[in-house]
Amino acid sequence: MYHMEGTIMAESTQNGKDPKKTLRQSFNAKRNEARFRRHSDYSATEYSDMMKMYEGTLGDLTEHEIITGRVVLVNDDEVSIDIGFKSEGIVPRSEFANIEGLKAGDEVEVYLEKVEDTDGKLLLSRKRADFMRIWDRIMKSYENQDILKAKVSRRIKGGLVVDLLGLDAFLPGSQVDVRPVRDFDALLGRELDVRVVKVNHPNENVVVSHKVLLEENLAGQRQEILAKLEKGLVLEGVVKAITDFGVFVDLGGVDGLVHITDLSWGRVNHPSEVVKLDETIKVVVLDFDEERRRISLGLKQLTSHPWDQIDEKIAVGSKITGKVVSLTDYGAFIEIERGIEGLIHISEMSWTQHVKHPSQVVSLGQNVEVQVLNIDKDEKKISLGMKQLEPDPWSELMQKYPIGSIHKGAVRNLANFGVFVELEPGVDGLVHISDLSWTKKLRHPGEVLKKGQELDVIVLGVEPDQRRISLGHKQLNMNPWDEFAGDYSVGSETEGTIVRIIDKGVVIELPQGVDGFIPTSQLASAPVKNIAQFFRVGDQLPLKVIEFDKESKRITLSAVEALKNRSQEQQADYYRQHPVPQSEPAGMSADEAAAVAASVSEAPAPEMPDESPAEAAAPEADDAVVSEENQG
Repeated sequence: MYHMEGTIMAESTQNGKDPKKTLRQSFNAKRNEARFRRHSDYSATEYSDMMKMYEGTLGDLTEHEIITGRVVLVNDDEVSIDIGFKSEGIVPRSEFANIEGLKAGDEVEVYLEKVEDTDGKLLLSRKRADFMRIWDRIMKSYENQDILKAKVSRRIKGGLVVDLLGLDAFLPGSQVDVRPVRDFDALLGRELDVRVVKVNHPNENVVVSHKVLLEENLAGQRQEILAKLEKGLVLEGVVKAITDFGVFVDLGGVDGLVHITDLSWGRVNHPSEVVKLDETIKVVVLDFDEERRRISLGLKQLTSHPWDQIDEKIAVGSKITGKVVSLTDYGAFIEIERGIEGLIHISEMSWTQHVKHPSQVVSLGQNVEVQVLNIDKDEKKISLGMKQLEPDPWSELMQKYPIGSIHKGAVRNLANFGVFVELEPGVDGLVHISDLSWTKKLRHPGEVLKKGQELDVIVLGVEPDQRRISLGHKQLNMNPWDEFAGDYSVGSETEGTIVRIIDKGVVIELPQGVDGFIPTSQLASAPVKNIAQFFRVGDQLPLKVIEFDKESKRITLSAVEALKNRSQEQQADYYRQHPVPQSEPAGMSADEAAAVAASVSEAPAPEMPDESPAEAAAPEADDAVVSEENQG
């Protein structure tokens, strides 16, 4: 038996047939023969002859092929088909598209899926036969690169499904057109020429392309365009894509770029302000890089530059209306027309208002009326003004603020050299630091004033051309130095309080509020190397005037000279409070000086302050810049 199996399988292999299938058929035949012989009167020889005669009526059938059969019977559910086999095959009625016209005796093509299944039935398929016939046509067109018709049936993720000879095929979105497709739904129901570009045999999937056919058609046109490209050539194209930096234009298979700066002579924030997708426009070739195949195009170059006729359009002194297109720290740019812009400097926006940023006066997109102040054709610059549309209030200031008139204003800003006082909105005057007080030696106005504080002032001078008003505060009071000349004559004695310690001495406040100065050498009989070590702000000292200068408003004093007329006890007390080393009281004997020195050495050293109250009270100087409109 095993020998017989080996023989059958070997013969099947040599004949190109499935060995297992052949072996199974052989066993079935032997089994049927045994059954037949048990229930019949035929001998073995007669049975063999009869089987040969029967097998001669059967064709040589191969599975998974399309064969032609004859319709035997058509009923409500199925169709019986004779393909020349020992039994008829059954095909579901639903697999026939033209079932109404199908009748017994008609020849039809079917697909032989299996000669015999587990139940011994012959398995046929009309639907599979139709598919295989279409698949063969698609494969031939794929091999020959033929062009086929396909109808767009529906949209799916990534592309479209098309009906290709009755078979669903995939058309990727990137293969629909040479230009980006923005509305795939518009293609539904349309018939397109396509080419099969990919076939997946295991999954029986087909991928087609419409773009490759368009590219082939454009290839010749592309070569023709590239051959004649030159600077200055005007071409017509379609806007293919819009980006932040420019516009890509399809010139007929060749793309060129119009940079955003070449779209218009005017300011363009985004290319979509000038062109739209799929719009047909004319452009001029600006440059062509043959190696990189880069084409630079221009749109604005097709029109003349607006500045060429600037003299005919705008005149100095004329009033025009424009649109605010840009704001900077120093002013606002106004678009007068496409390609022509002017600048309103912040100093030209208001006669009175202190404009720190143009946004205080105008806003982007606002239409404003301006006056042309200057035109520089070579530099393509136009100076504009807004305040010139109104009367200049400074022309009336001489009458409103005559010299000697007294006014009340608010401290607007503090500077090292003085204080700006706002007399009315937009009108400031300057009080120089030397005009704040008759008696105080101020290092900074912040020692006596604060921003926003009200201040009485008197007008000292007005310069309309320079937009400058000089003010004074101390001039509101009589000059006390005439009186001081008698009270603080040279040689007179007084007392004072230390208000500030500096390198060369100390500043003293005298009884009438006037400041005086004590040089370091006049603080003690011995050299004082570190004043703050022995003297503190707030200490009261006996003083003697050694110099009085009315013109310079300076009073110089001396503690050493004052001590000479004091008792030895008073001198000792002074040096006890201010223990300067090797100090010897004036008029003392050596023994008395030694005794004072001994007593001074036992006295505790005074605590040194970190800074004077005046220094602590003085705020930092404000960074102030005198505007040209006010003080220059």
